[in-house]
Parts: sequence; C-alpha cells; structure tokens
Amino acid sequence: MFTKFWPKVRPFDKPIVVVGGGAGGLELVTKLGRYFKGSAQKVILIDQNRKHVWKPLLHEVAAGSLDADIDGVDYLSHASKNSFTFLLGQVDDLNQDLKQVSIQQLNDLKGKKVVGETRVAYSILVFALGSVTNDFGTKGLKENCIFLDTCENAEQFHTDLLNAFLRIQTNPNISKLNIAIIGGGATGVELAAELVKTSELLISYGYDHVSQKRLNINLVEASNRILGPLPEHVANSALAELKILGINVHVNTVVTEVTNSYLQTKDGAQMESQLTVWAAGIKAPNFLQGIGGLESAKNNQLVVNTFLQTTEDENIFAIGDCAACITPKGIKVPPRAQSAHQMADNALLNIIAISLKKPLKEYEYIDYGSIVSLSSYTSVGNLMGSMNKRTMFIEGRLARIVYIALYRMHQVALFGFFKTFLIMLVGRLNRTLRPNLKLH
Repeated sequence: MFTKFWPKVRPFDKPIVVVGGGAGGLELVTKLGRYFKGSAQKVILIDQNRKHVWKPLLHEVAAGSLDADIDGVDYLSHASKNSFTFLLGQVDDLNQDLKQVSIQQLNDLKGKKVVGETRVAYSILVFALGSVTNDFGTKGLKENCIFLDTCENAEQFHTDLLNAFLRIQTNPNISKLNIAIIGGGATGVELAAELVKTSELLISYGYDHVSQKRLNINLVEASNRILGPLPEHVANSALAELKILGINVHVNTVVTEVTNSYLQTKDGAQMESQLTVWAAGIKAPNFLQGIGGLESAKNNQLVVNTFLQTTEDENIFAIGDCAACITPKGIKVPPRAQSAHQMADNALLNIIAISLKKPLKEYEYIDYGSIVSLSSYTSVGNLMGSMNKRTMFIEGRLARIVYIALYRMHQVALFGFFKTFLIMLVGRLNRTLRPNLKLH
C-alpha cells in the first residue's frame, strides 16, 4: 500500500463511517485514519463491542489458550492513536436520502439508558459487519447452545467450561464431561483440539481428576465429511489427528433438537451433552436484509459490484462476510479472513480514488489457501500457488508457522511492523511469566 504518497485533496463534506470493527473493518478504518490524519476529514468506526479479537482465534478464547483482555484491541485506545473516532453502539437503520445511519439506544446490563438513539451523517459508508451464527431454526438451539460469533460468547463458554471441569474435580459421581460441537468446519475442528489441550493443561494446575478419559467430545457434521470447503486430503489428515486425540467425529448427522442434556438427531438417536457449541453455519446480521432499500441476498449479505459498492448506492460499500461479491472472473468470494483483508485494502483504494476523482479498482479475490490449527499438536492445510494455481499440502510445524503468520499480517495492518514485533516479544515473555491457560 502506497497511499501515504498520494496527494491529499479536499476532504468529503461529511464523515467516512465504517460499521463493524472486525478484521476487515478495523484494518480499513485504521488506514483511513492514518491517510486523512491532519486533515478536516472525520473517520468514524461504529461497533457494538468495546474490543476487537481476530475472529479466527475465538475458539482459543473459548478454550482459554488466548486471553482476550491481553490479546484484544481496545477500540477507543486504538482510535485515539490512529486518528479516527469510535462510537459504541449498534446500527439498526439507514436513510439513503439523508445519508444517515441510526444507532440504537445503548442500555447497561440493568436496562438503564446510557446513550439515547443517535444518527450519524456520512459521505461514504462502509458495512464491515462480518457474520453471525445461522441456527437454521433448529429447536432449542438458542436456549441451549453457545455461539462462537463474538468475544463475549467465547468468554462465556470458557467460564462454563471451567465450571464443568470444577464439577468433575469435586464430584466423584460425575464420570464424564460430555461436550458436543455441532459443525465440522474450521471453527468446530479447531475448538475440539483446543479443548483436549485445555484438559491436559488443567492437570498441571491441580485438577488431578480431570483427564482425557473423562472428557467426551463429539464433533457433529451434517455433510459427508468435515472441513467441506477444503481439499479432501486436508480434511482426511485433520480427521486422523482428531481420532488420535480421542475426539468422536460424526458425519452425515443432522441435529434436529438441542436440550440442556442431549442432542436429538434426525435418525432418532440421542447424544449426551452438558456443553453444546453451535458452529454449523453463518449469515450476515438480520437487520441488513433490505436495510435502507439496499439489495441483499437470502443470507442477508449486501450485494455489491466489482468495486465493492452496493448496487443501489455507489457511496455505500460492503466488505467481508456481510458482502455478496462476485469477482470479474465469476468467483464467489468466500467468507474468510483473507477475503476481508483483501477487501479492506481494495475499499481503501476506492474511497481515496473517489476523493481524488480517479477511476476505481475492481476487486479480485486471491486464494492463498487455508490452514487449520489443531492446537499445539499439529496444523494442516494447503497453500495456493500464485503462478500455476496448484495447491501444496502442508502440515506440522510449517503449517503452524503459516497459520501464525496470517495473524501477524493482521497485526501489522493495525500496528505496523515495529509494534507487532514488540507484541511478539511480550507474548514470548508472557509464556514464561503467565499461566499457559486462562484460569478465570
């Protein structure tokens, strides 16, 4: 990115507003803030959460191997250092004619008003909301499952997990802890492996009654194999590793009902579960469906053109999981972190191009492959060749290095190389100074 060398022109007459501080949204608003620093242009980020955690790592927050309070990014602090404004709240409406978005009234946990409903004007608006869990209307799901689509949900699962292990430790009448993970995609597979690692680490902290034999993890997938979007040989390698870890993998198994003690499957079987995680599908947030008259897809995604502008308004962009995008080559962009990263860079260039009255750049998705991390045990995945488009299977330490590198790229986009190096250095020190597992 060489935007810092571009001439800076007269700012837009109203703020640039980015809704959603996920991987793509936070990278975009950070770079916009830096580019327009010192000018009259105001850049605003709106998010309903106070901190950012890279979504592909939420399973580590749930298992306790990642502490969101340490590794998360505080929006307010980050905004002050990168010349943009952060507003806490949830957008629920859009007025294209007035070029305004509405933010719901913000209440505290007791229901008392903190901030009333507000309206924010914009010149350029970017929806970067990411995705939420799609429950497909499954009976009992909302009441009895944890969805790993927010940091708060992941932290709640971690608390429930520690309590469940404590029951095993203190109650000899409990023979096993049954955990069900519904969905055999990357999140489900990675969480299953992390939970095994958590049970091993707890033994070193005095939970001597906790063992892998007393942990029963069921990974349930409705299709005929896990990791459906990935090549079959990658899925088979991951499946073999999961079996070594003692994880029960059930394919071709459709869950029709979830209770607080078991799952009901389509074939009439029941599966015991004291803790259930749903990771079986995603969609864009419901309020995006037709918001402000914008065209949206069935899964609530906003339909965009090849420049990432919504089809009904060229001043409104959508990036990441909430964008339904078909590239000029006819490729449907998948909901991945690398897509969000690439879209953020493209949207940045096009927003600046609009201000400079220059031609826009079409977005072209580049697939670099996918890596699945099975905790510290191993990693598997495939890398996509840039020239011959052939894939290369990798596993073990090399795959783990590539997996970590993807996160470091995100940190570099937010903090720059030097600060990211310091973060890595502090992380290594923390491995020595702090517990290997979050215990609270």
